[in-house]
Amino acid sequence: MVRQVPEQFSWIDHRLVREHRIDQLSHRASALYLFLVTVSDNRGMSYYGDDTLSKRLNMDTLALTEARNSLVFHQLIAYRKPLYQVLALDSRQEPVQTDSEAISVGQILRQLAGGVR
Repeated sequence: MVRQVPEQFSWIDHRLVREHRIDQLSHRASALYLFLVTVSDNRGMSYYGDDTLSKRLNMDTLALTEARNSLVFHQLIAYRKPLYQVLALDSRQEPVQTDSEAISVGQILRQLAGGVR
């Protein structure tokens, strides 16, 4: 049977392999990236919490933290507890929020809608 693309389909940029970015990641970081790409919305946002990610990926808190830090270091995701954002491979785009101040849900929604920071 020929594969059919489901209605809710996620994709992974081939440059992850072609540009050897995946070669720099541990298996755990790769698993976290795959999960985040699969569950993120059209802006790359994922709202899965660390407890759920740990359970779903069978990682303890330390392993999840190391995987997340690796993905942030390699500019594949942005993270601001509790939000993850998968970043485009071809840009140095700013994540939804980059400063260290707490932000409100309203601010996040305005940013997602293209509003002013």
